[in-house]
Amino acid sequence: MNHQEIEALIKGFEDGTWPAAEWTHHCHIYMALWYLSKMPLAKASFQIKEGIRQYNVSQGGENTETSGYHETISEFYIRILQYYIEQTDFAAADRHWIKLKDQPFMDKDFPFRFYSKDHLMNPEARAFWQVPDLLPITAYENTLQA
Repeated sequence: MNHQEIEALIKGFEDGTWPAAEWTHHCHIYMALWYLSKMPLAKASFQIKEGIRQYNVSQGGENTETSGYHETISEFYIRILQYYIEQTDFAAADRHWIKLKDQPFMDKDFPFRFYSKDHLMNPEARAFWQVPDLLPITAYENTLQA
């Protein structure tokens, strides 16, 4: 995605018009990186989490203990992406967005390097932050692609 496409994604995410069929894992990552690179961490974290909840509802979904918003996955990616920003001096320029395709977190199964399926995919993890049970998040630094 280039900068213009990302801005369109953010607009569609915020106003609930981004097509649900196009709301992919990559779009989640682009959206989160956009907020994390443009605002302080606490504000970005709130915008990401609340934005996902609102977007789900705008698309006819629900945020329940079995579907919709997932606190642990959201917080996991916020922490991973914040580390990525800090370590790579990421900026919201096209050349930085292009490099994302090579990052391990672009694989939608990336959290399962850190979490067992049973630990991550339960109602408690959906509702409340759970620390990884396989690897600490700090192990991510070994997967970072320069």
